[in-house]
Amino acid sequence: MAVTGSEWLRRALTQSAARRAALFASGAALPLAFAPFGYWFLAPLLLLPMLLVGLHTPPRVAAQLGFCFGAGLFLSGTYWIYISIHDFGNAPLWLAVVLMLAVVAIMAAWFALCGWLLAWLIDGRPWRLLSVGPSVWLLVEWLRGWVFSGFPWLTLGYSQIDSPLAGWLPVVGVYGVSMLLVASSCGLLLLRMPQARWRAGIVVLAPWLLGSGLSQWSWTEAAAEPLAVTLVQGGVGQERKWLPEQFQPTLRLYRDALLAARESDIVIWPEVAVPSINDRVQPYLDLLQSDLQPGQSLLLGILERELEGSVEHIYNSVLLLDGATEQAYRKRHLVPFGEYFPVPAFIREWMRMMSLPNSDLSAGAAEQALLRTTDGQMIAVAICYEDAYGAEQLYAFPAASLIVNVSNDAWFGDSIAPHQHLQIARVRGAEVGRYVMRATNNGITALIAPDGAVIDTVPQFEFASLTVPVTPMRGMTPYARTGNWPVTVLAALIAGICIRQRRLSLRR
Repeated sequence: MAVTGSEWLRRALTQSAARRAALFASGAALPLAFAPFGYWFLAPLLLLPMLLVGLHTPPRVAAQLGFCFGAGLFLSGTYWIYISIHDFGNAPLWLAVVLMLAVVAIMAAWFALCGWLLAWLIDGRPWRLLSVGPSVWLLVEWLRGWVFSGFPWLTLGYSQIDSPLAGWLPVVGVYGVSMLLVASSCGLLLLRMPQARWRAGIVVLAPWLLGSGLSQWSWTEAAAEPLAVTLVQGGVGQERKWLPEQFQPTLRLYRDALLAARESDIVIWPEVAVPSINDRVQPYLDLLQSDLQPGQSLLLGILERELEGSVEHIYNSVLLLDGATEQAYRKRHLVPFGEYFPVPAFIREWMRMMSLPNSDLSAGAAEQALLRTTDGQMIAVAICYEDAYGAEQLYAFPAASLIVNVSNDAWFGDSIAPHQHLQIARVRGAEVGRYVMRATNNGITALIAPDGAVIDTVPQFEFASLTVPVTPMRGMTPYARTGNWPVTVLAALIAGICIRQRRLSLRR
């Protein structure tokens, strides 16, 4: 008798070594659905082993297999953590490996929880997969995106920015797209049940067909005539950025780029483009103010110092200069072990003796005044890693007509990380229907359209100046109005009903 593909996979998962290898391999292959590879159609297929675990294994074993899936995903998808810590952070090899594997293990633990919940709630009843699978997956993704500061990297929805599911982003956001993707994958598994094949087929196809239709809808509209915007990519490598002999060349590089952009309404420099603290380079900032043309605005990344009594605060900031005044946005969501160190004092002392970074930056206020250009456009700013936390930026809308993302992805070298980060920025633009102007130190600098499409970009690892027309937008997408609450509440209600049914079945 012929064995179907799903039956073969199910049998493979009953073998101890094979099932661990299958789960690890499917997790390790899942980053192929994300940038820079872009094989988004693989995502629902590579989820099948994880969902089969929920159908055919007891909870304890499902947790172990879920851990294998998560370990494969994050070892393959975030190996660049090692590059950041060792190659550019100058940490010893052993410490870089330990820290990278610690992040992988912590993230894999979330998938262990996912596997356990899937198996416990499904309890061998295949049709429960349609309700349990999407709701459990969404809740676990959402939790790992904010618990203990969170790490929302490789959230499934990001992989679909170029697929028909992208039409859902302005409606339900990236977590809602994850939920729809998992629902479609669950439907694929249930297609093997002849008595319900047509219903499973609807579940498989409906998210994609409706998403394709939604992508034709424009949720926002032009608020003003296009502005000329210049995005400057300095091309200064991380290994040179803070060298004393590089300081003056860096200042000249960026000033020359400003002087060459006299016709631009807005000029944007990357994160910490000026590698110093603001009060140490005040004459340079004054010079830039005098260089600006009437009506021109400059946004630049710099460290900003503030004294509060005897306490010194250093912020990772973006300043807006308009020729007369200065405004500031301060990074709110800092990178753990990069911009602050949640460790005991004795470990911090050890880090100091090892010549490792050990001083904390301060976080800006959760909600800050938007930056205002000379022509009255309001700008929402996200600095580097914090654009992965889309819901934290929603307070800026509908007032903000433009989004600026400045970053320094030089920390990750020639890896997949800058491409993944650009993909995240694309999703942010699609969720709220705004142009995203993205300036980075050495790539990937780009202009992103309100539907998430990349309009223009420049090569990595070199100096480049990109001048593009950008239209300020107004209006609110459904997601910008509600954030993640509708989909998380829905998932929590479904999961709550399933938990209640599971407990009732245990009492019988």
